Amino acid sequence: MGGRVAFEIVRSAAERVTGLALLDTAYRPRAAGGAGERERAERMALVQIAETQGMRAMGREWLPRMVHPDRLADGALINSILEMLEHKTPQIFRAQVTALLNRPDATPILAAIRCPTLVLCGRQDAWSPVAQHEEIAAQILGSELAIVERCGHMAPIERPREVTAALYKWFSEL
Repeated sequence: MGGRVAFEIVRSAAERVTGLALLDTAYRPRAAGGAGERERAERMALVQIAETQGMRAMGREWLPRMVHPDRLADGALINSILEMLEHKTPQIFRAQVTALLNRPDATPILAAIRCPTLVLCGRQDAWSPVAQHEEIAAQILGSELAIVERCGHMAPIERPREVTAALYKWFSEL
């Protein structure tokens, strides 16, 4: 969701953005036809779980696609993510899902970005794969692409040292 918010900031106030880090994100709108309907159904099924069973139950369904498979057995990591999710309400989650389902196409924004940009993702990000980040980086003039190994969609939580190192390297080169 953070990348989508960043795109909206660039869309509305590009002249105020002096650097941009896009982590584990996407830029396309929801697909048309069957693929888009499947995405809608999957996301709304998670909303239903959140509303009927709670945010922790939703998180247990959601997490297998969000973190690297090797990290699913890391009880401390999984519990910290589930605790983070429990700080939000099902109503907040529904609003986030609604926003994501109605997301605009950010393709026109990518070519217009003129500030230093880091595009980073986990190698095993099943939700926003490496190929998608390569597309993003290819469309932003002068951007830098960083891939975090043995990492899924939640790179800052899964691999904080590696993400911090990539951000530090990028910041130091600005």
